[in-house]
Amino acid sequence: MFTAKRYARLKWACRRGMLELDVLLLPFVEEAFNDLSEQDKETFERLLTCDDPDLFAWIMGHQTCQDPELARMVDTIVSRVKV
Repeated sequence: MFTAKRYARLKWACRRGMLELDVLLLPFVEEAFNDLSEQDKETFERLLTCDDPDLFAWIMGHQTCQDPELARMVDTIVSRVKV
């Protein structure tokens, strides 16, 4: 379960070293995170432990994430941005 404290840490983790990631991840967590299943919330939290260059490459479509759960979460984030 995501407590307010855990959610606040998650929002802080969305503040990355790359502006391109900041403008995607922080709005996603603020606007869509609460609608995710508990499993997807944990997957998103795990996604945030990945390195910025990997996240950027996955989100921009330059590389494919080899972890199926993380790849699905990247697709969720990207599809939300394209709407």
